[in-house]
Amino acid sequence: MSQKHPIIAVTGSSGAGTSSVKMAFEHMFYRENIVPCIIEGDSFHRYDRYEMKEAVSQGQANDEHVSHFGPAANHLA
Repeated sequence: MSQKHPIIAVTGSSGAGTSSVKMAFEHMFYRENIVPCIIEGDSFHRYDRYEMKEAVSQGQANDEHVSHFGPAANHLA
């Protein structure tokens, strides 16, 4: 990352408006003739919605906290 090559991260829960913010950035980049590299955070999720619900239920049964944002629920390596 540098002033010439900044990194912009937009995070939020499902339905929080992150797609709208991403689209706003895309419009700004287009106007400025900037070609961004966009990485969707959803592609790192380990579970789909059904599997995540099941993982949360199992975590609660084992007195463990499972979060959409935690390392156990995402492919980080």
